[in-house]
Amino acid sequence: MQVRSTPIDGLLVITPKIFHDDRGYFFETYHVEKYKQLGISNDFIQDNEARSVQNVVRGLHYQLPPFAQAKLVRVIEGSVLDIAVDIREGSATYGQVYALEISAENKLQMYIPRGFAHGYAVLSPTAIFSYKCDAQYSKSHEAGIKLDDPTLNIDWKIDFSKAIISEKDMILPQFGFHSPYKP
Repeated sequence: MQVRSTPIDGLLVITPKIFHDDRGYFFETYHVEKYKQLGISNDFIQDNEARSVQNVVRGLHYQLPPFAQAKLVRVIEGSVLDIAVDIREGSATYGQVYALEISAENKLQMYIPRGFAHGYAVLSPTAIFSYKCDAQYSKSHEAGIKLDDPTLNIDWKIDFSKAIISEKDMILPQFGFHSPYKP
């Protein structure tokens, strides 16, 4: 397994070690001790999975303390453009965006620590997106940022006129009006 840092402190990209043979492949999607060696020592308590069709855009979501969540994300089927935005008040990279294509083919994972807004766009006909969380979801602590925020200027790699976005995500506040993450 390999881990690489990103330009945003704490945000990591993980490449698992994959074993191929004539039957197919095998790899560990998570191993607590190996991830601790990578510096990821969260106690993940919940696994989530979402299936979406092409041009679905989900996010940018986050949870406020004390229900803030770190996530370990991956794609089981298809391909997505995964987006993380640093919303940690006082961070040197506050407001910076990191984008990574994650797919069933490349098997990359992204570790997103607490203090990031997160979202993704489906690039393939369908995608199954899977992620671990280290805190439970709390409706009263959910927050988000509008997907097409001009300050963040995210290139979602899809035709936004064809984007499929939930009503809830359409009315999220702009970046300057969101609730920043205060640890």
